[in-house]
Amino acid sequence: MVSVATVIGDLVGSRTKSDRAKVHQAFAEAVEEINETWQPVTPLRITVGDEYQGAFETVGVAVQATFRLRIALDPVVGIRHGISWGATRVLSDDPRVEDGPAWWSARAAIEEAERAENKAASRSVRTWYQPVEDAGGPDQAAVNAALIARDELFFRLDRSSVSVLSGMLSGMSQKAIAADLEITPSAVSQRIRRDGIVTILRADELLGAVA
Repeated sequence: MVSVATVIGDLVGSRTKSDRAKVHQAFAEAVEEINETWQPVTPLRITVGDEYQGAFETVGVAVQATFRLRIALDPVVGIRHGISWGATRVLSDDPRVEDGPAWWSARAAIEEAERAENKAASRSVRTWYQPVEDAGGPDQAAVNAALIARDELFFRLDRSSVSVLSGMLSGMSQKAIAADLEITPSAVSQRIRRDGIVTILRADELLGAVA
């Protein structure tokens, strides 16, 4: 068995959406984009019940990739994530079936994220990290502290500010972002300062460096 960062994601409130086909199409396109851009160890694949799963080389990469998936889906549907670190094993290649404690811990992590989301005091939580016991990997408390803070800031963004954040994560200039949104560069700068977007970007950078 090898140790990887496992991820389980679950769409939030997707069953209440009137246009389920649109939701699924957006979900499939976002998953495909992450597979192409981030090259996961185990490619992301949509499973039953509006879930997906996959695995990355490090927890940091898993955190960054899942955050970008969340941003991509934000105009259509929400998503929560459980991330773990630990051992997995391949039971069969065709169809691909994997097992191991890292998958079980990722399941426990996404259940913890859902419990937090259902409490008023932590309703902004959408991502939780729970490594396999004694598996090593990044410190659970430190990673979750950063994720809670990042999710709270993201939760407060309106649609335009999410677009600003997305553009900056893609390397766009503020001028180009302003042109896309049909607002002034000054308005983009104001959103960046007012909405804590710089803090989100810095958190994403530091979390991405986690081994």
